[in-house]
Amino acid sequence: MSRSRHPSPPIEAAIRYAEQLGWSVKMSNGHAWGRLFCPSHTREGCIVGIWSTPRVPENHARHIRKTVDSCPHTNRGDQDDCPADPDDGGGVTS
Repeated sequence: MSRSRHPSPPIEAAIRYAEQLGWSVKMSNGHAWGRLFCPSHTREGCIVGIWSTPRVPENHARHIRKTVDSCPHTNRGDQDDCPADPDDGGGVTS
């Protein structure tokens, strides 16, 4: 099923960016236009609320992209998702 387009072009572009990285959109009926869910689909997964009419749409779109980029559950080639090795001394060199 396809979703409706967001009325603000910058926010629609940010939503499409998130969808390309595996995020899914769930439409809302209240004040929010919808929610973005990260690919984790677990209780610990990231969720971003998408506002219907933010005061500054460009800032809201930037916030959506920053949240998507900082999600630890999104598999991206330019991020190292592996936690630090506990045997390496926590990054301290002697």
